[in-house]
Formats: sequence, structure tokens, C-alpha cells
Amino acid sequence: MGERKGQNKYYPPDYDPKVGGLNKFKGVHALRERGRKAHLGILIIRFEMPYNIWCDGCNNHIGMGVRYNAEKKKTGMYYTTPVYEFNMKCHLCDNHFIIKTDPGNLDYQIISGARRQENRWDPLQNEQIVPETKETQKKLFDDSMYKLEHGNADASIAESSKPRLVNLFNRNEDTWADNYTANQKLRAAFRSQSKEVKMKAAVDNALLKKSSLNIALLPESEEDRRVASLLRIKPSMDVEKKTDLLRRQIITASALPMDSFTPDKERKAVKALKTTLATNLVVKKSESSHVSKKQKLTNSLVGDYGESSSDSN
Repeated sequence: MGERKGQNKYYPPDYDPKVGGLNKFKGVHALRERGRKAHLGILIIRFEMPYNIWCDGCNNHIGMGVRYNAEKKKTGMYYTTPVYEFNMKCHLCDNHFIIKTDPGNLDYQIISGARRQENRWDPLQNEQIVPETKETQKKLFDDSMYKLEHGNADASIAESSKPRLVNLFNRNEDTWADNYTANQKLRAAFRSQSKEVKMKAAVDNALLKKSSLNIALLPESEEDRRVASLLRIKPSMDVEKKTDLLRRQIITASALPMDSFTPDKERKAVKALKTTLATNLVVKKSESSHVSKKQKLTNSLVGDYGESSSDSN
């Protein structure tokens, strides 16, 4: 293929081999559009997203493996390994994000314009196979006792994992022993799920058509139903909520009409209360004096009657 490309190049009649090549004769870069910024140390490459990210411009998710036309340039060195920086534009908005290589950690680092979606975990918690580090490999090579202990630990882990592996194998065999039945169950589940999705899509399309909207609808929740009922002219509320709301209003309400209770009315009310108290005090004093006079009169009458009786005797 390489020799055929060279033979298919067209050399014009005025071509001078002393120039050094066809690209130099035409004044273009060998990479064409990819090398239009080569004089700045920038090449246009096809960059593949190394992990899931969130764009800071539109807050949309960009999955691992999405490819972009990125500007690649060298920004430094990590010992003898060059560090490259990639500048690319989001395909969903006008935001640009910059990612550079991190040879020290064998990873990529986001400089600006995006943030990484953190889905990392410790593989030891999921009982995954973890490659040995360089320090562990060195100890295995130099320390025979450590190598023996390491081998015994691996053997014990493998022995303890055998029952779980056997259970998983038996479960898989039981599930897929009859391929026809398993396939039939899966197709029935997919069919019912597809029917529900179509019904929901029909309801959403009818609502969007009625409202003359062209947006994506989110799943409906109980909180959305409650808020929608409160926004209507006659909000619908069950008896328990109405009773609870009425009880709260009665407890928090003031015993006096605070909206029409002014300082002047307060002074008049205090004056009227003092007058009433003074009047009640005078009435009580008069009643007590009247009762005392009546009691004295009664005692005098009883005493006279007693004296008369004694005299008669």
C-alpha cells in the first residue's frame, strides 16, 4: 500500500526536485489539515476519552471512549517520558476542556473544563484479582519466607472460595440447563417491559402535544403529584392532611385579633380592666360590710332572747 501511494501522486510539469519534495513544492504540510498548527508545536489528533467525565459547560455526561479532534502539544517531561496536553471542544456545547497525561501515575489528569466521574473502588473489597506491585514482586524474589507466607495465604483464599464458586457454577447450570425455557422467560420479561415503555411514551407524547412542548419528560413521582394538586384552583387533599393543617392553624393562631389590636385600643382595654377591677373591689367591700352588720344584729337578737329567758326563770 505504501508504494502505491507514492506512485499515485501527481507531479506537475513545473515541479523542481531540488526543492526537496512534493509537499515542500506545494507549500503544504504532510499531514494536511492535521498539521496546520505544526509551526506552533500542535498536531490535530483523534483523542479517545480515557474515562467518564462531566462537562462543566453543559453539565452533560461524556462516556469513556468518545472520540474528539484534539490539539496535542508537548508541555513537559517526566524523567525521559514526554508529557502531552490535549485541548478539545465538547460536542454538546461550546466549552473546551484540557486533559494531560500523567506518566507518574499511569493516568490522565483533567486541567480545566470538565470533572471526572468518580467510580473508583478498592478491588480487594470485591475480591478481584489485583496485580502485584513492584515492591511485592521484589520481596517475593528476594525473601523466601515472605514468598512462602504469600503462597500459603493465596492457597487458603483459594480453598475458602471453592464453595462459593461451586454454588455459582451450580446456579448457572440450573438457570441455563433448559435454553428454550430460559430464553422464553427473558423474551416474556422484555415484551412486558417494552409494552410498559410504549404506554408511557404514548401518555408523554399526548401530554406534550396538549401543552405544545418539545422537551424530555422525567418520571413522575409522588412529590410531583402533590405539588401539582396544590397548584390547581381547588387543591385535592385527604382528610388526615386537612385535619392536621386545621389543627396547626388553631394552635399557632393568636387568641386576640392581632391585626386590629392597636396601642390605643390596648390602653383603653387596660383602663377598662382597671375600672372593672376597682368596681368589683368596692362591691365586695360593701357586701362584706353588709354581711358583718347583719351578723351583729343577729347576735344581738340572740343575746337578748337568751337574757329574757333567764330572767323569766
